[in-house]
Amino acid sequence: MFLGTFAWSFVFVSLPFYIETIAHGDAASTLRWTGWILGISPLVTVLTAPLWGRYAEHRRPRRLYVAVQVFQGVAFFGMVVATTLPGLFLARLVLGVMGAASTFAFMMAGRSGDAFTVRRQVAAIQSGMTIGQVIGPLAGALIAARIGFRPSFVVGALILLGCAALVGWLAPEPVDARPRRDAPAGVGLGDLVTVGLIVLGANIHVFFLPAILPRILVSLGVAPAATLEVGGLVIFASGVAAALGAVLTPRLGDLGTDRVVIASLLTASSLCLAALAVPRSVWGYGALRFFQVLFITPVFPLVVARIAQ
Repeated sequence: MFLGTFAWSFVFVSLPFYIETIAHGDAASTLRWTGWILGISPLVTVLTAPLWGRYAEHRRPRRLYVAVQVFQGVAFFGMVVATTLPGLFLARLVLGVMGAASTFAFMMAGRSGDAFTVRRQVAAIQSGMTIGQVIGPLAGALIAARIGFRPSFVVGALILLGCAALVGWLAPEPVDARPRRDAPAGVGLGDLVTVGLIVLGANIHVFFLPAILPRILVSLGVAPAATLEVGGLVIFASGVAAALGAVLTPRLGDLGTDRVVIASLLTASSLCLAALAVPRSVWGYGALRFFQVLFITPVFPLVVARIAQ
């Protein structure tokens, strides 16, 4: 999962800046297009993930993982040839329809045998995804600044195709390919809605920034020619904060009940989010963003764990 997540982060960091170069409308129109282009892939993935999960129940997840990575690599090439905002939106839409490769990676881990092996493989997948999310934005910004946006998309596509080849060649098929019979008890609708709303709010806290980052950096005094690299550093710092927050999550239970901890984290993140209007330098802005992501990251596993127990 490291290579797949790295490729997505590698390309994602430069997308808002690429959109600025091909947009021909006013600032408000460009901002709306940026939001839709960045958000359509995860939105469609959320809608299609349950369908992909059901489809994979009685099939080999390794083959599906390889197929999704190949199709996503091809769709990345679609982003390369897209020279208009509608074309770029369509390419991102197709990426979302293909689903998340992580769905099949976790299914492979869940069917890998005994509980110890499952935990070890899940931890390895999560670690690979975290490292990819941290390193990808910085590398993507630096490469795009050197070779251009569209060539960097080609690099991302080749990474995905290489990942598919490695998994297809080296990854073993899970020993137990049968669906599990010991399904957990159902979750109450109220709990599900509450968790969904909290996760939605937390996602807004995390993902609102990339769409407006180019304009924010200019308002903070960053030269237009340097916005891509500086933006990569800001997103890289956010990735480091997310990784640190994930590491600290198991220790937060000692500070109080889950309800108190989650409420405190949401409050702290909201205060940092409001304070982002204050800084007049990119360093102050980046520091506040670091702490804001640090506070919001543990909310995801803490909230999901409440309905998984």
